[in-house]
Amino acid sequence: MPEDVEMNDSAATAAAADAPAPAQSTLHHLKEIASVIEAGSLSKEVRRISRAFRLTIALRRRLAARDVAAFLAFALPPSSEAFARLAALVPKEDGSEMDVDAAAPTAQVSIKHGLPEIEIYCYLLVLIFLIDNKKYDEAKTCASASIARLKSLNRRTVDVLASRLYSYYSDVHELTNTLAEIRGTLLALHRMATLHHDELGQETLLNLLLRNYLHYNLYDQAEKLRSKAPRFEAHSNQQFCRYLFYLGKIRTIQLEYTDAKESLLQAARKAPTTAQGFRIQCNKWAIIVRLLLGEIPERTVFMQKGMKEALTPYFELTNAVRVGDLELFRSVADKFSSTFSADRTCNLIVRLRHNVIRTGLRNISISYSRISLADIAKKLRLDSENPVADAESIVAKAIRDGAIDATIDHANGWMVSKETGDVYSTNEPQIAFNSRIAFCLNMHNEAVKALRFPPNSHKEKESAEKRRERLQQEEELAKHMAEEDDDDF
Repeated sequence: MPEDVEMNDSAATAAAADAPAPAQSTLHHLKEIASVIEAGSLSKEVRRISRAFRLTIALRRRLAARDVAAFLAFALPPSSEAFARLAALVPKEDGSEMDVDAAAPTAQVSIKHGLPEIEIYCYLLVLIFLIDNKKYDEAKTCASASIARLKSLNRRTVDVLASRLYSYYSDVHELTNTLAEIRGTLLALHRMATLHHDELGQETLLNLLLRNYLHYNLYDQAEKLRSKAPRFEAHSNQQFCRYLFYLGKIRTIQLEYTDAKESLLQAARKAPTTAQGFRIQCNKWAIIVRLLLGEIPERTVFMQKGMKEALTPYFELTNAVRVGDLELFRSVADKFSSTFSADRTCNLIVRLRHNVIRTGLRNISISYSRISLADIAKKLRLDSENPVADAESIVAKAIRDGAIDATIDHANGWMVSKETGDVYSTNEPQIAFNSRIAFCLNMHNEAVKALRFPPNSHKEKESAEKRRERLQQEEELAKHMAEEDDDDF
């Protein structure tokens, strides 16, 4: 009998040892993030601050008002102005849930009060929480207070958190359709970031200003700002992708289609695979730019995973341009007019009408060695008062631009196509081959530039402890990268 008791006791002990540890509360994770920020502040390591924000994004969906309020009481002195301001913005909850959360076991974590990084992180946490809960008026108040506090700080360890605050500050005003009100503030912040040599803040604020201008179709002002702003090596891949996208849109409106195509395709290629919405927008604009250049995008562009439905209107538009059918082009433009208006591509689609006519004319010149201008007008479905005269001017312009190789017989009213020669006797294959080589070399150079190494890694030998810490950080980075990318885009 005593042996049975001993066996039962040992079995209970083993079962208790094998039982999973209780999950840590959200508040406990926030306290650990605060300790990471404290370590980064005291050691002046920016990468620790970046890691803290990535960990926050992983907790974003679990944030509750009680967690945020409890963290503010933990991180900020109760008598401080920041605590009074932020605590008033967090909605109050009844105490029943607080008691349940307080019952969860948490390790004792303490931090040093008075650090600017901790205070700015509290502003950022409250702002994210208010935006997620659609409390936009309170979020605007919090964002304005955080921006006012940032103006009195000049610390490199604050720059990472400041860049995120700038983004959410602009987001909440965009959600309330008040972007025009903050343009002067953003310009002042960009000037301040330039004087403080805050390069991450500069590229973030430049993108926010470009987005602000483009939101109101102020393309000339956006280009003036972009051309005057200082340029340097990009610090954030997400910000660089945004810059390329905005640059592509500006170049498209300015009729610089070749540069626009390169910028848009590069933005879509560099964007993370999880940033689906951003990549869809890049592909929409890139498709139209390629059509304006006289190119026909491959079918695989429209069949990309997760993009087929969103790119369907542009697939039908591409098909209309490819066959050169003006009537089909009109019907597609009318059918998806609401989609094109939402994408702000209506003006570009109006420009495509000339390309449709030119494509149809090219098909006609290939099919017929000689055809009357009246038949050309009928095949192109020109619905003007004098279609023959319009057809003659269209043919003349296409011949001048080199779109077709033909002549006009004005006496008989004919278009006479010249015989097609051997393309390999011209320089066209060499030009195409050279462009592909240049593209591959440029991609290789960009990949080399994107390589990053820790500072002074060639001078000091990595210890076992540092190696374990680095591997742990890389594992956490890989784990939270998808959620970070979703939040950025």
